[in-house]
Amino acid sequence: MPSYKLIYTDNKGRAEVCRLLFALAGQEYEDVRWTRETFQAKKDNLPFGQIPVLEVNGKQYAQSMVIAGFLAKEFGFHGRSNIEQMEVDQVIGIINDIFSVLIKQYFEKDEEKKAVITKENNKRTFPKFVGFFEKILRSNGNGFYVGDKLGYADLAAFDTLSKMEGINLDVFPLVKANKEKVESNERIAKWLRERPVSEF
Repeated sequence: MPSYKLIYTDNKGRAEVCRLLFALAGQEYEDVRWTRETFQAKKDNLPFGQIPVLEVNGKQYAQSMVIAGFLAKEFGFHGRSNIEQMEVDQVIGIINDIFSVLIKQYFEKDEEKKAVITKENNKRTFPKFVGFFEKILRSNGNGFYVGDKLGYADLAAFDTLSKMEGINLDVFPLVKANKEKVESNERIAKWLRERPVSEF
């Protein structure tokens, strides 16, 4: 079996999907959490000067969604056919769009501008994207985004929704039900109980 080490910070950020994949798979790994100071001291030795980084048998790899996709394939959560893998990647594409909006909201320093961005996101932007999730779930018809079991797309959507504080999921019953499926999985529930508390 390969040995895995995931390097990031205490935050969920761009590494939490990987942690959720490890949890769902029941796969042991080293969950390394750097401080900002440690990252600044060590970033020049990283593949692209950024984290997260995944070490597989001592070799380092970067780019968060590439890492998550690799783990999903390794653990059998990325779809059972090329079509299913495309369907998973379709969900991940929506998530990347959401994340680019979330980042702007999170890192805006001007409080007035941040309030305007947050209001627009909660009123229009986030509901639009979550509406896409609802449409995908309705089309699949069994409570999962892709296939007939919990997988990468479900975990990635769950993680993203957990960062969208202003969204009312009562308007999106299929998305809400899928989120509850993820939360109720025994391994995921254990991880959610035990993971270190973080701001984002």
